[in-house]
Amino acid sequence: MYPVLRFATSLWQARRLPPLPITGVHRSVHRIWPWDLDPWAELNNGRTLTLYDLGRIPLFARIGVDRVLAARGWGVTVAGVSVRYRRRLVLMQRVEMVSRLAGWDGRFFYIDQSLWSGGECANQMLLRSAVFGGGGGRGRGAGGIVPAPEVAAACGHSGPSPELPAWITAWIAAEGARPWPPEPYPEA
Repeated sequence: MYPVLRFATSLWQARRLPPLPITGVHRSVHRIWPWDLDPWAELNNGRTLTLYDLGRIPLFARIGVDRVLAARGWGVTVAGVSVRYRRRLVLMQRVEMVSRLAGWDGRFFYIDQSLWSGGECANQMLLRSAVFGGGGGRGRGAGGIVPAPEVAAACGHSGPSPELPAWITAWIAAEGARPWPPEPYPEA
């Protein structure tokens, strides 16, 4: 079940914080609850992705993306993700989430998020996100991708994207080389 109350609380708290520039860093604190655990009593890998929503959406609110989306009838979608897990997170553990928009290319935004506890990084996620038009005469038509530089400009950012770190550009290249659709496996 999606953590609707946690999400609403995170968004409410973010809206009480000062706005951030588009490249600003949003920090939030969370706790690992019983319903976040897998059978091995640690944070479930799927729930990890859901918890990252509790940092990413408030980041978008603080940098003004949510207002631009609402005003133009645009939406946002996940277009790719890579997570690196390094430390267990267990019941009642307090974690700090760090969320930032690392930059963009012609189509996508790249969001870097990490969970920290006791001064150590437990996991990190790189997420590729696209903004799409709302259709019905608004946005870019029936769900087409709105160019990321256009979205950044609508949020008040002038100029190009910050330079993406080499590890992000390497991930983009690797994703570009990955076949799509995947080849089906032969029947056993």
